[in-house]
Amino acid sequence: MIEKVSYAGWETCYRMSNGIVDLVVTADVGPRIIRFGFVGKENEFGEIASDIGKVGGNQWRLYGGHRLWHAPEAMPRTYSPDNQPVEVALEGDGLTVRQDVEPETHIRKALTIRLSPSSSQVQVIHTLTNEGLWAIELAPWAVTVMAKEGVALIPLPAYIPHEAKLTPACPLVLWHYTDLSDKRWTIGKRVILLRQDPSVASPQKIGIGNYHGWVACYRNRHLFVKRYEHRPDQPYPDFGSSTEVFTNAEILELETLGPLVKLQAGQSVSHQEDWFLFDGISLPEEADQITEMIGQLLEEAATQRSQ
Repeated sequence: MIEKVSYAGWETCYRMSNGIVDLVVTADVGPRIIRFGFVGKENEFGEIASDIGKVGGNQWRLYGGHRLWHAPEAMPRTYSPDNQPVEVALEGDGLTVRQDVEPETHIRKALTIRLSPSSSQVQVIHTLTNEGLWAIELAPWAVTVMAKEGVALIPLPAYIPHEAKLTPACPLVLWHYTDLSDKRWTIGKRVILLRQDPSVASPQKIGIGNYHGWVACYRNRHLFVKRYEHRPDQPYPDFGSSTEVFTNAEILELETLGPLVKLQAGQSVSHQEDWFLFDGISLPEEADQITEMIGQLLEEAATQRSQ
């Protein structure tokens, strides 16, 4: 079901629901997916109270929810406002929301969203089109703001003893403000956890070349997983990062990136995420068992889709 609704002060939004989960896509600003969650339950995504419902203006607003950026991050290019109405096209089992061309970058952003008829799975295709006159190097960057007090789960490569393999496994990328002694981090053999704490203002961020191709958030026995394709033969922004996570006192962000491309005038590049939402989940007592648990959940979801 796709219906036009108002939401949080925005008069024109589109709600997609299959009776299991629902999501809300804004049309007054965007492209944005401002809500995703189980029907009748709380929003898994974070909403920024000072921004919600606002329209227009030249100031970039966080809003919350899910958005599309292009990497690498730079000021002012990355922070082009998405405060204007977007074009909405209903397409059978889904819809596409398309932004006007960004005047500073000459990039057009679009999201195509499809909801499974019988499960929590959502397919989101992020598309950047170069409407300018010359080539631009960039990468699609899918950013999801999660609700407060969640825990980001970032898988690490398989642990292999020193005597069994000498070559490096993947890049682990730090920012100048990253402090791995911060209490919000848990570093294991197979997983990294980053907890969002509203009482701690300092930002934290890491990136990783994520060969598992998923990143997740755990909160209130709900597990949200974003899956994507990591391409080890392609260059990625930020020293090879295909997954990044960020937090401060207000938000926790799960970010996935596509490979860097030189996008010629008139060309487009797309990056696909598949979302899954699981209920009644308890994290294992041993943090390093989390990677195996999520792998099993994704395998079971794939089996159900094929039946």
